[in-house]
Amino acid sequence: MQSADFLVVGAGIIGISIARELKRRHPDASVHVLEKEPACGWHASGRNSGVLHAGFYYTADSLKARFTRDGNAALRAYCEARGLPLNRCGKLVVARTAADHPQMDELLRRGAANGVTLESITEAEAQRIEPRVKTCERAIFSPNTATADPGAVLDAMREDAEREGVQFAVGTAFRRRHGSEIVTSHGSWSAGYVVNCAGLHADRIARQFGFSEHYTILPFKGLYLYSDEPAGALRTNIYPVPDLRNPFLGVHFTVTVDGHAKIGPTAIPAFWREQYAGLGGFSLRDAAEIARLQLGLLFFAGFEFRRLAVEELAKYNRGHLVSLAGRLAEGVQVENYRRWGKSGIRAQLLDMRTQKLEMDFVLEGDGRSLHVLNAVSPGWTCSIPFAKHVVDEIARLQV
Repeated sequence: MQSADFLVVGAGIIGISIARELKRRHPDASVHVLEKEPACGWHASGRNSGVLHAGFYYTADSLKARFTRDGNAALRAYCEARGLPLNRCGKLVVARTAADHPQMDELLRRGAANGVTLESITEAEAQRIEPRVKTCERAIFSPNTATADPGAVLDAMREDAEREGVQFAVGTAFRRRHGSEIVTSHGSWSAGYVVNCAGLHADRIARQFGFSEHYTILPFKGLYLYSDEPAGALRTNIYPVPDLRNPFLGVHFTVTVDGHAKIGPTAIPAFWREQYAGLGGFSLRDAAEIARLQLGLLFFAGFEFRRLAVEELAKYNRGHLVSLAGRLAEGVQVENYRRWGKSGIRAQLLDMRTQKLEMDFVLEGDGRSLHVLNAVSPGWTCSIPFAKHVVDEIARLQV
């Protein structure tokens, strides 16, 4: 029987950030992180787009608005302090037609309410920032949007965590809760407090503690298509005006930390929770459960989910995906986009009572455990301030 004052399940960027914050506040406590994979960040954190979002898409009353704004500054500062690659390329949000202008005004209002620096600019000013950009009359420029290397950030954070006294048990999977014990693939643990940051499996672990009764994870699979053009072919990220009713931002250009461009992502429901490639990670239990959920959403959640599913499936056609990106920039040729990147899976929380996707962070817990049920995009950007919020919540629950 091993013991820990705090036992964190899951070593993505959320789990590592929470473990570091716990150790800062409780320097004499033992903080251990369990990770079922051989290394940290094998799932969402290591497959992230690398974009440090600025925080103007979200309403000011949401947790995401505050955590994205503060997280952007915190992660940029972290990369600079640790000497990690950072591309301060900014982002243009462009209009396809004048019909997009009211939604742009809403983004500007949200940015102002959230304290995010944004510039409302003309079409000519947008083309001075990015000569290839296409937009109707006007655009929004976000100077604080940047890109970083998710793998480099994860490796640095784990090094810092270990130096600070956090201990990691990789290749150790949570199996079940048995009374006061946590049973893993490598023995049992006695934990003073459990923090569940298991991403794609957070809902199932939470149910072992009596939580997530009305929630389940619905995984969405995303892919990016990489450009063969040289670094610097695009100067900045280019995004369309989004449909703010949807959890996804539409096909866009991301300029990676080394200056290359990629387009995407796709965002369709995966058939099982770890459906990254081929039949790897196949789970019959997952497939049956997700098929039932998807059918329910298709027939009972209304037209919007059906429309979204059809639109996203079409993006797996390379030519179609490139044509969508071609609405945002000049000179986008399908022959320059041949390489698909590694897929990522978004652990999207579904409220089974309302049949709606949760758009903000969701936590549940008590005096013995806390469960991060929804750390949805942009969770990577939000990770540092979100970790402080989680530890605040743990302190409140333990009183």
